[in-house]
Amino acid sequence: MLKRTIKTFVARLFAAPAKGPKRLAQSQHGIDPDLVSRHAFKVCEVLQQHGYEAYVVGGAVRDLIAGLEPKDFDVATNATPEQIRPLFRRARIIGKRFKLVHVVFGREIIETSTFRAGDSQKQQTDAHGRILRDNEYGELLDDVNRRDFTLNALYYDPITEEVIDYHNGVEDLKNRVVRMIGDPDTRYREDPVRMLRALRFAAKLNATIEPQTHQPIQKLASLITNVPESRLFDEMLKLLECGHALRCLEQLQQEALVPYLLPFLEHSLADPEQRLFLEIALARTDSRVRSGRNTSPSFVFAALLWKAVQEQWEKRLKAGSPPVQALSEASDIVIEEQSRTLPIQRRYQGDMREIWFMQPRFERVNNRAIWRMIELPRFRAAVDFLQLRAEAKEVDSIMAQWWMDLADSQNTETRAAMIEARPTAPRSTTTRRRRTPRRRPKNTATQDTSSNE
Repeated sequence: MLKRTIKTFVARLFAAPAKGPKRLAQSQHGIDPDLVSRHAFKVCEVLQQHGYEAYVVGGAVRDLIAGLEPKDFDVATNATPEQIRPLFRRARIIGKRFKLVHVVFGREIIETSTFRAGDSQKQQTDAHGRILRDNEYGELLDDVNRRDFTLNALYYDPITEEVIDYHNGVEDLKNRVVRMIGDPDTRYREDPVRMLRALRFAAKLNATIEPQTHQPIQKLASLITNVPESRLFDEMLKLLECGHALRCLEQLQQEALVPYLLPFLEHSLADPEQRLFLEIALARTDSRVRSGRNTSPSFVFAALLWKAVQEQWEKRLKAGSPPVQALSEASDIVIEEQSRTLPIQRRYQGDMREIWFMQPRFERVNNRAIWRMIELPRFRAAVDFLQLRAEAKEVDSIMAQWWMDLADSQNTETRAAMIEARPTAPRSTTTRRRRTPRRRPKNTATQDTSSNE
């Protein structure tokens, strides 16, 4: 423990810049002020008018410099939550361990946080070095040195249009380099999620991970199991919805992180047929993200685990289970197994099951049942999933297109005509267990008469 403490101290000492920060003008950092949220600008302006420091920080600054459109905007300030809230008409303090302020402007929320302190005697860590409690307020320099990567330690003042850069983050960003602030081994131990973030930033920015930053990841991969499940799930969602999901999964596999997150994917990524389905599904997800459309976590996870479900389903069919029961059991097994490493939230589990359970119904359904299927909440998602399967040559493409045309049609009369003229659905490749024909019961009257004789 003493050795680690000394190592941390030395790393922090060398991480702190000796010459102060660079203050980069707009011509140097290239941020287009028109792309900055006017509400984030307003929050900074109001705080500065009241004598506080205030900057747009984090991912928004990184994306603006990289030429990407930020999803949201965060502000950091030296004002405390109690000082921030009265300055805005619609603001609320959230959080217990470390308070934040959500300043609300219609549908946009500007998350505003107070600068956080660096190392202190009150910082609590577990046996592996992961920070458990760290809720001290600090100054700008403290907040900077707490940041994980140089490209995230950038502070943009929308009033002066300057970027404050303590760790050459703008240069790293323009050179497409992901570099840790401080000693990488120590920083990963403090927060193992940083390993996932490094891979995500490298994939999203088409960047390389600086060698010292990259070297400890595979060695420390097992520490990811110490992260709280909810936080790990949120980080995994960001990874899958960053617009470069397949590359992220490949990197997770290379760094030996897949077994601790999505164990079923090890086999799927190695098998050409299963990998094809994943590539198609993730390519569509990435396309939606890049075009600014919404994605569904339940749909993404349903695609990631479909091949595992399919394998378990086929095993139970061969054992003689009825198709519906076999699919239900297969879904339970896969979700339960997945929950041992990275539990998927229950609300998403329900949606995933609906998507899976509708797949065999598309292949064998009568016209009356089609109307009931159309009313199901996840009907459209299930049809989209059927399209993935058709592209991967799992099901008949003509049948899949007919369902897509039906889903796209909003007119009841058009739908009725389509259903009435529907071609005979091709028989499912899924084997069904033959039912034993029932014997007709003997005539009870005859039995009674013969017994009386």
